[in-house]
Amino acid sequence: MRLGIAHARFNAEVCDALLESARAEIARAGVQADYVAVPGALELPLALQWMAQSGRYEALVALGAVIRGETYHFEVVARESARGVLDVALDSGLPVANGILTTDDEAQAFARREKGAEAVRVALAMARLRRELTEQWR
Repeated sequence: MRLGIAHARFNAEVCDALLESARAEIARAGVQADYVAVPGALELPLALQWMAQSGRYEALVALGAVIRGETYHFEVVARESARGVLDVALDSGLPVANGILTTDDEAQAFARREKGAEAVRVALAMARLRRELTEQWR
C-alpha cells in the first residue's frame, strides 16, 4: 500500500512534530509513503488533488496546524482547508485523512502531535475498507 502525505510548513515546529508521528506510524505499518511539503494549510487541498490525480496512492493524509490568532483569518483557514480536504476525498473517491490541527495556541497543538499518527491509521483503515468493498462488489 502507498500513502501520499501532504504537510504544511507554516507553524513549522508543530507540523514537524505531526510529520514525525506520521512517519513513525508509517514505519510501524510497513507501508510506503511519498511526502509533499506546501507553504500552509490552504495549499494542502490542491497538493492532495494533484496527488489523487496521479493514481499512485491508495489513500492520502493532510497534516498541518492552524493556530488561532487575533484576526478572523483563523476561521477562514480552518474552515476552508477542511472543506478542501473533504472535497478532494469526495471528488477523487480516495480516502483522505484530515490531520490539520485547529487549536487556540501552540501548547494545545503540541499536545496533539500524535494526530499525525492517528491520521495515518485513519487513512490506512479507509483504504482497507475500500479494498474490501471493491472485492465484495465484484
